[in-house]
Amino acid sequence: MFRLRTLSALTLFAFGFAAPLPAQIGKTILVAAGSDADHQLNDIGAATEPAQKLKLIDAFAAAHTEPDLQILADEQYVNFYLSAKEYGKVYEYGQKLYALDPDNFSNAVTMVRAANEQGDTNRLFAEGEKAGAILQRFKAQPPLAGTSADDWKLQQRQKLDAVKDNQEYIEQSLLNAAYQQKDPTAKATLLVRYAKVFPDSPQATQALDAAAVTYQQAQNRPKMLETANFVLEKYPDNLGALLLLADDYSEKGENLNKAEAYAKKAAALCDTAKKPDGAGDTDWQKQITLQKGLALSALGQVNLQKKDNAAAADNLTKAAPLLKGNNSVYARNQYRLGFAYLNLKKTADAKQAFTEAASVDSPYKGPAEEKLKAIPASATKPHAKKPA
Repeated sequence: MFRLRTLSALTLFAFGFAAPLPAQIGKTILVAAGSDADHQLNDIGAATEPAQKLKLIDAFAAAHTEPDLQILADEQYVNFYLSAKEYGKVYEYGQKLYALDPDNFSNAVTMVRAANEQGDTNRLFAEGEKAGAILQRFKAQPPLAGTSADDWKLQQRQKLDAVKDNQEYIEQSLLNAAYQQKDPTAKATLLVRYAKVFPDSPQATQALDAAAVTYQQAQNRPKMLETANFVLEKYPDNLGALLLLADDYSEKGENLNKAEAYAKKAAALCDTAKKPDGAGDTDWQKQITLQKGLALSALGQVNLQKKDNAAAADNLTKAAPLLKGNNSVYARNQYRLGFAYLNLKKTADAKQAFTEAASVDSPYKGPAEEKLKAIPASATKPHAKKPA
């Protein structure tokens, strides 16, 4: 009979009797039932007084110098010191454990937990990246000798399912730390790091979208463009990235053909987008309406840049009612519409558009008021008919 070592970083000590289980990513270590090592591990698990437990762990480590049993000793130390909140010791023994078992996922979870409890964001991401690398190596691992490809895929799936809760704990820990950053650049940088560590996560795309927008808010255009283009390379139908790039390129007058294609694609995706699970009907409708408006407004700006004023007026007019819930983008749209009408020599319509842009509190209020002052009052009055 053998006693299989299994250890959860979230529940400290756990031992069971069985054939190798799918829960452990890393080395599988068997301890002969009834052996000295088995009795010592039982005694460690039963001890409730910290000083006595540590003494027993020290004795176990001294008595069993072979690498596999040193792995068990280091696991015991890591979890003992985590319980005692002696984080320096946690990391010390965690590094020793990694040296013996580099793909020990339970150890990775414990390291993340320790960094979480300390509130050490740098350490948290460093340890989270180790955890992500372990998972990526495991997913890429070929079938073991004598194991068919189908059987290996099943075993991998079982192990990944068994550690799913711990993986989600790590992912959420990293995301929470990133979103809590007050500095926009730091926040965006951590969100990108998260997405690269867990590229298969459903939250990776959302993190990249948020990072691109955060870089934009921080006025770091190069990083915004880099991130948004990276998203589109992986996810060509990503609505957030399409809108961000269409808006930026159209506003700057750069890559206008790309901006036009992205805006048209975004508008079409808005028409077919399905409400995500858990999203409220009202909130979803507001979001998709705003996004459709942004796409049409970007398209109108492209038309303006290309001097197709009739198309600009058409797209900007369609965008207006969709954007009314957001003062800034609505005012910007009407400001653009005013220029389209001026270029078409429709002065009365231009004045109306600039009036609407000036009617809400936004960065466009002052510029729209200046444009209104520049339009002669007589230019907006109907011409008197000549007497017959």
